[in-house]
Amino acid sequence: ISSHSTIEEMNKETGEAFSKGNALLAIADETAMKNMLDEEVTEAMLDEKIEILLTESETISLLDIPSTVASADADGAETVMEKHSRYAEVCSSRMTSETYVDQPVQTQNGATKDKPVQSEAPLRVDAATAFSILDLSDAPELEQTVDISKAKGKDSVVAGLDSGTERSGSLISSTSTGCASSSQKEVDKFGTILNAQSDLQLTTMSEAFQNTLLVMERNILSSSVQHGLVPLLEDRLAELPPSLTCLSVFSCELSRGRSISSMAWNKKNPDLLAVGHGEPDSRNQKAGLVCCWSLNNPTRPERIIHCNSVVTCLDFSACSPGQLAVGMCDGTIAVYDVQSPDAKSQVISSCECPNRHLGPVWQLRWIQQELSYTEEKAEALFSLGEDGRMRRWSILKGVFDCADVMKLKRINHKKKKDGKNETGKATESVLSALIPGLCFDFHPTDSSIYLIGTWEGVIHKCSCSNRQQFLEMYKKHFAPVNSISWCPLNPDLFLSCSADWTIQLWKHDCLKPVLGFTTTCGGVRDIKWSPKAATVFGAVNKGQLEIWNLDSSFLDPIIVQPAAPGVTMTSLLFASHADYVVVGDAEGQVTVFLLNNLSNGQPGNTRAGSTNASCPGNA
Repeated sequence: ISSHSTIEEMNKETGEAFSKGNALLAIADETAMKNMLDEEVTEAMLDEKIEILLTESETISLLDIPSTVASADADGAETVMEKHSRYAEVCSSRMTSETYVDQPVQTQNGATKDKPVQSEAPLRVDAATAFSILDLSDAPELEQTVDISKAKGKDSVVAGLDSGTERSGSLISSTSTGCASSSQKEVDKFGTILNAQSDLQLTTMSEAFQNTLLVMERNILSSSVQHGLVPLLEDRLAELPPSLTCLSVFSCELSRGRSISSMAWNKKNPDLLAVGHGEPDSRNQKAGLVCCWSLNNPTRPERIIHCNSVVTCLDFSACSPGQLAVGMCDGTIAVYDVQSPDAKSQVISSCECPNRHLGPVWQLRWIQQELSYTEEKAEALFSLGEDGRMRRWSILKGVFDCADVMKLKRINHKKKKDGKNETGKATESVLSALIPGLCFDFHPTDSSIYLIGTWEGVIHKCSCSNRQQFLEMYKKHFAPVNSISWCPLNPDLFLSCSADWTIQLWKHDCLKPVLGFTTTCGGVRDIKWSPKAATVFGAVNKGQLEIWNLDSSFLDPIIVQPAAPGVTMTSLLFASHADYVVVGDAEGQVTVFLLNNLSNGQPGNTRAGSTNASCPGNA
C-alpha cells in the first residue's frame, strides 16, 4: 500500500511540475511576443546575428511500472530463485500439511435503496395531412435537359437584339432624350416577351408537363368512352336478348384504307391492342404499319411503327411486355420496343439471318416452355411461314438465330381396293415440296403440343420433342385452314375454320370432327374461343360477325352482326378482362363491341342485337 501511495504522490508532483513549467513557458513566450510587437523592427535588427542554444530538458516519467521478470544474470537473482523454490515446496506439501485450514469468508453487501425520480413528459404535437391521386402528377420531377446549342442560339439572338437596341438608343439619344427613353422601354418589353416565350417552350418540353397532359386526356376521354359500360338492372337483363353494343371505333389517317391482317393484346396491360395493317394478296403492296391503341383513347394511337414490308402477324411478349414481334410478307421477323417513343424502335431483326423464312410469315407466338435441364420456364418465339417450316427463334449476342421445329412434308397414303386408307402405310416422299403452313396454336396446358393448319386443308398435331413425324392428322376441310383455336377452358377441344365456308369442332383424341357449322357468307377468315365461357366462340367471314353459344343452339349463332356495305371483316379478338370483342376489317378500322346477355340466348335469336351495334365509323 505504501509503494502504491508513493507512486501516486510522485505522479501528482510530476504533473504539477509539468503544468507549472508549461505555464511559465507560456508566460515567457507571451511577454517576448508583446516586446517584439511593441519594438519597431529595423534593418540593423534584421542583419544582427542571434545565437540560440538548444539544451535537453530533464526527463520526466509519467508512468513507471516495475517489471515482474528478473534476468538470471542480474544482481539478486539467487534470492529470487530461492523464494520461488520455497513457494513451490509449500504448494506441494499443502495437501498433506496440518498447518493449513480452509476458512470460508462471506462478503457483506450493503442494503440497497430505491429512489424514484420524476421528470416532465416530452411535448407532443399531432399533425395531419390530406393526400389525393392528383398529387402524384403535381409532384416535382426532373425536367428534361435542353440542348446546349439551342440555348446558346437563343442567348445569341437576345444578345444581338440587346446590342442593336443599345446602338440605336445611343443614336437617338444624341438627337432627342425623350425618344431614346421611349424606344428603350419598347426594347425592354420585347425582351420580356422573348424570355416568356422561351420559358413557355421549356415548360412544354418538360416530362412533368407531358405526364400532366396525359392524365388530363385520360380523365376527359373516360367520361365519353365508358358511358356504355354502366351495368343495367338485373330484372331488365333477364328480359333482354343477346346483343352487341358498339363502344368505339379505332381509325386514323395513316391506317385508313389498309386492311387489318392481325391483332394482339398486351399480356401485362390488357387495355393495349396492337394492330397490324397490310394486304399480302394485293399487287400494289404498301409499306407495313403497326398501330398500338388504348381502349381508353380511341382518338389516336399510342404508338405508330412503320415497317419495311406488309405486316402479316404480330404478338406481344409475356416476359417483356414492351417487346412486340412482327412478321412480314418478305419473310422478315422484327422485334420492336413499344415503350420507346421513337417510331424506329427496332430492337432486332432477322433480315440478315441466313435461315430466315423464304415467304410470308403467317403467324407468330411467344410461348413459355420448360427447359430440358431445369424446371424453370423460358420464353421462345415460334413462327410459321409459307415455306412450310415452323421455326423457333432465340437471341444470341444480339443476333437472331433459329432452328426448325417441324417441316410440313406431303404425306402419301396407299389405298386399298375398297377405297379406304390403309392405316399405318403413310409414306413420305424424300423430294416432295413442303406444304405451306397458315396457322398454328399451342395446347393451353402442355406447351410441347401444338396444331398446324395447312394450305391443303389438313391439320397436323405435332410435338416439340418429335421433329420427324406428325402425331395425328385431322382431315375434313378441303380448302386452306385459315385459323385454329384451342379452347382455353377445355383443353380437349379445338376449333378450325377454313375457306370452304365451314367451322369444325374437334376433340384431340378423335380424328373426325364432333360438330360442323356452315356459314352462308363466304370463307371463314378467323375464329376465336371466348376466354370466359367454354361454349362461346366467335367467327368472322367476308360479310358478318357471328357469336355462337353451344348451350343455346348447335344450328344457328345467337348474334349476327353484318358488316357495313362494301366492307370485309378480317379478324377478331376476345378481351380477357371484360366482355369485349374486337373486330378488324379491310378498311383499316377496329370496332370494339360489348357482349350483352349471352346466357339469355335461345335458338332462333340469330340477329338479336344487330340494331344496337351500329357505329359511326361503319356508317
